[in-house]
Amino acid sequence: MNNSMNEFETLIAQSPYLHAHAGKIIVIKYGGNALSEDDSGAMRFAEDIALLVRHGVKPVIVHGGGPQIDQMLARLSITSEFVRGLRVTSAAAIEVIEMVLCGKVNPEIVSALGQSGVTSIGLSGKDGNLIPCKPLRTEGTDYGFVGEIQTVNADILQKLLAADIIPVIAPIGIGARGESYNINADTAAGAIAGALAADRFLLLTNVAGVLDDAKKLIPELTPTTAHAMIAGGTIVGGMIPKVETCLQAVSGGARGAVIMDGRVAHAILLELFTDEGSGTLVRAAAINS
Repeated sequence: MNNSMNEFETLIAQSPYLHAHAGKIIVIKYGGNALSEDDSGAMRFAEDIALLVRHGVKPVIVHGGGPQIDQMLARLSITSEFVRGLRVTSAAAIEVIEMVLCGKVNPEIVSALGQSGVTSIGLSGKDGNLIPCKPLRTEGTDYGFVGEIQTVNADILQKLLAADIIPVIAPIGIGARGESYNINADTAAGAIAGALAADRFLLLTNVAGVLDDAKKLIPELTPTTAHAMIAGGTIVGGMIPKVETCLQAVSGGARGAVIMDGRVAHAILLELFTDEGSGTLVRAAAINS
Protein backbone atom coordinates (compact mmCIF):
# COMPACT_ATOMS: atom_id res chain seq x y z
CA MET A 1 0.00 0.00 0.00
CA ASN A 2 1.41 3.42 -0.92
CA ASN A 3 1.71 6.43 1.43
CA SER A 4 -1.40 8.04 -0.02
CA MET A 5 -3.46 4.97 0.82
CA ASN A 6 -1.99 4.88 4.34
CA GLU A 7 -3.20 8.44 4.80
CA PHE A 8 -6.69 7.50 3.63
CA GLU A 9 -6.72 4.45 5.89
CA THR A 10 -6.09 6.82 8.80
CA LEU A 11 -8.71 9.29 7.53
CA ILE A 12 -11.35 6.58 7.29
CA ALA A 13 -10.51 5.18 10.72
CA GLN A 14 -11.25 8.64 12.16
CA SER A 15 -14.29 9.33 9.99
CA PRO A 16 -17.74 9.64 11.62
CA TYR A 17 -19.00 7.71 8.59
CA LEU A 18 -16.75 4.72 9.28
CA HIS A 19 -19.66 2.38 9.96
CA ALA A 20 -22.33 4.18 7.92
CA HIS A 21 -21.70 2.10 4.79
CA ALA A 22 -20.62 -1.17 6.41
CA GLY A 23 -22.66 -4.03 4.99
CA LYS A 24 -24.16 -1.74 2.35
CA ILE A 25 -24.03 -2.21 -1.42
CA ILE A 26 -22.26 0.49 -3.43
CA VAL A 27 -22.60 0.25 -7.22
CA ILE A 28 -19.73 1.96 -9.04
CA LYS A 29 -19.67 2.77 -12.74
CA TYR A 30 -16.02 2.76 -13.79
CA GLY A 31 -15.33 4.29 -17.18
CA GLY A 32 -13.13 2.98 -19.93
CA ASN A 33 -11.40 6.37 -20.12
CA ALA A 34 -9.88 5.80 -16.68
CA LEU A 35 -8.60 2.41 -17.77
CA SER A 36 -7.10 3.74 -20.97
CA GLU A 37 -4.90 6.33 -19.25
CA ASP A 38 -2.30 4.07 -17.63
CA ASP A 39 -1.95 1.04 -15.38
CA SER A 40 -1.50 3.21 -12.28
CA GLY A 41 -5.05 4.52 -12.59
CA ALA A 42 -6.48 1.01 -12.52
CA MET A 43 -4.34 0.11 -9.52
CA ARG A 44 -5.39 3.24 -7.60
CA PHE A 45 -9.00 2.31 -8.26
CA ALA A 46 -8.37 -1.27 -7.12
CA GLU A 47 -6.69 -0.07 -3.92
CA ASP A 48 -9.71 2.13 -3.16
CA ILE A 49 -12.02 -0.85 -3.67
CA ALA A 50 -9.80 -2.97 -1.42
CA LEU A 51 -10.05 -0.36 1.31
CA LEU A 52 -13.84 -0.31 1.01
CA VAL A 53 -13.97 -4.08 1.29
CA ARG A 54 -11.75 -4.03 4.40
CA HIS A 55 -14.28 -1.71 6.02
CA GLY A 56 -17.27 -3.91 5.26
CA VAL A 57 -18.59 -2.20 2.13
CA LYS A 58 -19.98 -4.43 -0.65
CA PRO A 59 -18.96 -2.88 -4.00
CA VAL A 60 -20.43 -3.89 -7.36
CA ILE A 61 -18.45 -2.60 -10.34
CA VAL A 62 -19.91 -1.94 -13.80
CA HIS A 63 -17.37 -0.83 -16.38
CA GLY A 64 -17.32 0.79 -19.79
CA GLY A 65 -14.67 0.54 -22.49
CA GLY A 66 -15.37 3.14 -25.16
CA PRO A 67 -11.76 4.06 -26.00
CA GLN A 68 -10.69 0.41 -26.16
CA ILE A 69 -13.66 -0.42 -28.41
CA ASP A 70 -12.89 2.53 -30.69
CA GLN A 71 -9.28 1.37 -31.08
CA MET A 72 -10.23 -2.20 -31.96
CA LEU A 73 -12.99 -1.19 -34.39
CA ALA A 74 -10.55 1.13 -36.16
CA ARG A 75 -7.92 -1.61 -36.30
CA LEU A 76 -10.45 -3.93 -37.95
CA SER A 77 -11.78 -1.18 -40.27
CA ILE A 78 -15.30 -1.47 -38.84
CA THR A 79 -17.15 1.84 -38.88
CA SER A 80 -19.65 2.91 -36.26
CA GLU A 81 -21.60 6.07 -35.59
CA PHE A 82 -23.30 7.60 -32.58
CA VAL A 83 -26.92 8.72 -32.56
CA ARG A 84 -28.19 10.54 -29.44
CA GLY A 85 -25.11 9.40 -27.59
CA LEU A 86 -25.55 5.71 -28.40
CA ARG A 87 -23.27 3.67 -30.62
CA VAL A 88 -25.24 2.17 -33.52
CA THR A 89 -24.06 -1.44 -33.31
CA SER A 90 -23.89 -3.71 -36.34
CA ALA A 91 -23.55 -7.50 -36.20
CA ALA A 92 -19.82 -7.12 -36.89
CA ALA A 93 -19.45 -4.41 -34.24
CA ILE A 94 -21.19 -6.34 -31.45
CA GLU A 95 -18.70 -9.19 -31.86
CA VAL A 96 -15.82 -6.76 -31.39
CA ILE A 97 -17.51 -4.92 -28.51
CA GLU A 98 -18.17 -8.15 -26.63
CA MET A 99 -14.61 -9.33 -27.26
CA VAL A 100 -13.10 -6.08 -25.95
CA LEU A 101 -15.35 -5.68 -22.92
CA CYS A 102 -15.43 -9.31 -21.81
CA GLY A 103 -12.04 -10.44 -23.08
CA LYS A 104 -9.82 -7.44 -22.35
CA VAL A 105 -11.28 -4.70 -20.13
CA ASN A 106 -13.10 -6.94 -17.67
CA PRO A 107 -10.12 -9.25 -16.97
CA GLU A 108 -7.84 -6.23 -16.51
CA ILE A 109 -10.07 -4.89 -13.73
CA VAL A 110 -10.36 -8.32 -12.10
CA SER A 111 -6.58 -8.68 -12.26
CA ALA A 112 -5.97 -5.27 -10.66
CA LEU A 113 -8.41 -6.10 -7.87
CA GLY A 114 -6.69 -9.42 -7.30
CA GLN A 115 -3.32 -7.69 -6.98
CA SER A 116 -4.91 -5.51 -4.27
CA GLY A 117 -6.19 -8.53 -2.36
CA VAL A 118 -9.82 -8.37 -3.50
CA THR A 119 -11.64 -11.53 -4.58
CA SER A 120 -13.73 -10.66 -7.62
CA ILE A 121 -15.33 -12.33 -10.59
CA GLY A 122 -15.85 -11.03 -14.11
CA LEU A 123 -19.35 -11.24 -15.55
CA SER A 124 -21.35 -9.92 -18.43
CA GLY A 125 -25.08 -9.41 -18.55
CA LYS A 126 -25.30 -12.72 -20.42
CA ASP A 127 -23.97 -14.76 -17.51
CA GLY A 128 -26.79 -16.36 -15.57
CA ASN A 129 -29.26 -14.33 -17.66
CA LEU A 130 -28.20 -11.34 -15.56
CA ILE A 131 -29.46 -8.60 -17.91
CA PRO A 132 -32.14 -9.70 -20.41
CA CYS A 133 -32.59 -7.17 -23.21
CA LYS A 134 -34.67 -6.41 -26.24
CA PRO A 135 -33.54 -4.32 -29.23
CA LEU A 136 -33.65 -0.60 -28.53
CA ARG A 137 -35.87 1.34 -30.90
CA THR A 138 -36.51 5.05 -30.32
CA GLU A 139 -38.10 7.65 -32.57
CA GLY A 140 -37.85 5.31 -35.53
CA THR A 141 -34.08 4.81 -35.13
CA ASP A 142 -32.72 1.29 -35.53
CA TYR A 143 -29.66 1.03 -33.29
CA GLY A 144 -28.86 -2.51 -34.36
CA PHE A 145 -27.56 -4.61 -31.49
CA VAL A 146 -28.08 -1.99 -28.79
CA GLY A 147 -30.09 -3.40 -25.93
CA GLU A 148 -32.94 -1.99 -23.90
CA ILE A 149 -32.82 -3.51 -20.42
CA GLN A 150 -35.93 -5.49 -19.52
CA THR A 151 -34.89 -6.53 -16.01
CA VAL A 152 -31.87 -7.22 -13.82
CA ASN A 153 -31.65 -10.59 -12.07
CA ALA A 154 -30.19 -9.22 -8.87
CA ASP A 155 -30.27 -12.55 -7.00
CA ILE A 156 -27.08 -13.64 -8.78
CA LEU A 157 -25.24 -10.55 -7.56
CA GLN A 158 -26.64 -10.89 -4.04
CA LYS A 159 -25.32 -14.45 -3.81
CA LEU A 160 -21.86 -13.38 -4.93
CA LEU A 161 -21.79 -10.53 -2.42
CA ALA A 162 -22.94 -12.86 0.36
CA ALA A 163 -19.91 -15.01 -0.47
CA ASP A 164 -17.62 -11.94 -0.31
CA ILE A 165 -17.01 -12.02 -4.07
CA ILE A 166 -17.07 -8.66 -5.84
CA PRO A 167 -18.94 -8.70 -9.19
CA VAL A 168 -17.24 -6.88 -12.07
CA ILE A 169 -19.81 -6.52 -14.84
CA ALA A 170 -19.37 -5.84 -18.55
CA PRO A 171 -22.44 -4.12 -20.06
CA ILE A 172 -23.38 -6.82 -22.57
CA GLY A 173 -27.00 -7.97 -22.38
CA ILE A 174 -28.68 -11.13 -23.60
CA GLY A 175 -31.60 -11.37 -26.01
CA ALA A 176 -34.46 -13.85 -26.16
CA ARG A 177 -32.49 -16.11 -28.53
CA GLY A 178 -29.21 -15.78 -26.66
CA GLU A 179 -27.88 -12.98 -28.88
CA SER A 180 -25.60 -10.29 -27.44
CA TYR A 181 -26.61 -6.66 -27.00
CA ASN A 182 -24.48 -3.61 -26.37
CA ILE A 183 -25.79 -1.62 -23.38
CA ASN A 184 -24.76 1.89 -22.42
CA ALA A 185 -22.57 1.34 -19.33
CA ASP A 186 -24.13 4.21 -17.37
CA THR A 187 -27.60 2.81 -18.05
CA ALA A 188 -26.56 -0.70 -17.05
CA ALA A 189 -24.96 0.52 -13.81
CA GLY A 190 -28.01 2.60 -12.88
CA ALA A 191 -30.38 -0.31 -13.51
CA ILE A 192 -28.21 -2.62 -11.40
CA ALA A 193 -28.06 -0.05 -8.59
CA GLY A 194 -31.85 0.21 -8.58
CA ALA A 195 -32.37 -3.55 -8.67
CA LEU A 196 -29.97 -4.05 -5.75
CA ALA A 197 -31.49 -1.14 -3.77
CA ALA A 198 -27.91 0.08 -3.45
CA ASP A 199 -26.97 2.46 -0.66
CA ARG A 200 -25.15 4.54 -3.27
CA PHE A 201 -24.71 4.54 -7.04
CA LEU A 202 -21.43 6.29 -7.88
CA LEU A 203 -21.22 7.43 -11.49
CA LEU A 204 -17.55 8.14 -12.14
CA THR A 205 -17.13 10.53 -15.04
CA ASN A 206 -14.78 13.26 -16.26
CA VAL A 207 -16.57 16.28 -14.77
CA ALA A 208 -16.93 17.48 -11.18
CA GLY A 209 -20.70 16.95 -11.14
CA VAL A 210 -23.76 19.04 -11.99
CA LEU A 211 -23.03 22.77 -12.28
CA ASP A 212 -25.41 25.69 -11.78
CA ASP A 213 -25.73 28.69 -14.10
CA ALA A 214 -22.65 30.23 -12.46
CA LYS A 215 -20.69 27.03 -13.19
CA LYS A 216 -20.47 26.16 -9.49
CA LEU A 217 -20.88 22.60 -8.30
CA ILE A 218 -24.32 21.69 -6.96
CA PRO A 219 -23.77 19.39 -3.95
CA GLU A 220 -27.25 17.86 -3.94
CA LEU A 221 -30.31 17.59 -6.17
CA THR A 222 -33.84 16.27 -5.74
CA PRO A 223 -35.69 14.82 -8.74
CA THR A 224 -37.99 17.84 -8.84
CA THR A 225 -35.06 20.26 -9.00
CA ALA A 226 -33.22 18.11 -11.54
CA HIS A 227 -36.19 17.99 -13.91
CA ALA A 228 -36.62 21.76 -13.59
CA MET A 229 -32.95 22.36 -14.39
CA ILE A 230 -33.18 20.16 -17.47
CA ALA A 231 -36.33 21.95 -18.64
CA GLY A 232 -34.76 25.33 -17.90
CA GLY A 233 -31.56 24.61 -19.81
CA THR A 234 -29.14 24.61 -16.86
CA ILE A 235 -28.46 20.89 -17.28
CA VAL A 236 -27.60 20.34 -20.94
CA GLY A 237 -25.79 18.08 -23.38
CA GLY A 238 -24.14 14.94 -22.10
CA MET A 239 -25.04 15.74 -18.50
CA ILE A 240 -28.75 15.15 -19.24
CA PRO A 241 -28.48 11.36 -19.72
CA LYS A 242 -26.21 11.08 -16.67
CA VAL A 243 -28.73 12.89 -14.47
CA GLU A 244 -31.57 10.84 -15.96
CA THR A 245 -29.65 7.63 -15.22
CA CYS A 246 -29.25 8.73 -11.60
CA LEU A 247 -32.95 9.59 -11.36
CA GLN A 248 -33.85 6.16 -12.73
CA ALA A 249 -31.52 4.47 -10.24
CA VAL A 250 -33.11 6.34 -7.33
CA SER A 251 -36.66 5.70 -8.53
CA GLY A 252 -35.72 2.05 -9.05
CA GLY A 253 -34.65 1.59 -5.43
CA ALA A 254 -31.16 3.06 -4.91
CA ARG A 255 -30.86 5.24 -1.82
CA GLY A 256 -28.78 7.86 -3.59
CA ALA A 257 -26.77 8.46 -6.76
CA VAL A 258 -23.68 10.61 -7.19
CA ILE A 259 -22.22 12.11 -10.37
CA MET A 260 -18.54 12.66 -9.61
CA ASP A 261 -15.13 13.19 -11.17
CA GLY A 262 -13.41 9.82 -11.27
CA ARG A 263 -10.12 11.49 -12.22
CA VAL A 264 -9.78 12.92 -8.69
CA ALA A 265 -7.53 10.73 -6.55
CA HIS A 266 -9.57 8.60 -4.13
CA ALA A 267 -12.83 10.29 -5.20
CA ILE A 268 -14.85 7.26 -4.02
CA LEU A 269 -13.35 7.45 -0.53
CA LEU A 270 -13.87 11.21 -0.34
CA GLU A 271 -17.54 10.77 -1.24
CA LEU A 272 -18.28 8.04 1.27
CA PHE A 273 -16.14 9.05 4.23
CA THR A 274 -15.93 12.86 4.36
CA ASP A 275 -18.41 15.65 5.08
CA GLU A 276 -17.57 17.44 1.82
CA GLY A 277 -18.22 14.43 -0.38
CA SER A 278 -17.36 14.48 -4.05
CA GLY A 279 -19.70 15.51 -6.83
CA THR A 280 -23.48 15.94 -6.95
CA LEU A 281 -25.75 13.68 -4.89
CA VAL A 282 -29.19 12.87 -6.33
CA ARG A 283 -31.77 11.40 -4.01
CA ALA A 284 -35.53 11.37 -3.64
CA ALA A 285 -35.74 13.08 -0.27
CA ALA A 286 -33.59 14.65 2.40
CA ILE A 287 -32.32 11.75 4.46
CA ASN A 288 -29.28 11.16 6.59
CA SER A 289 -26.15 10.42 4.58
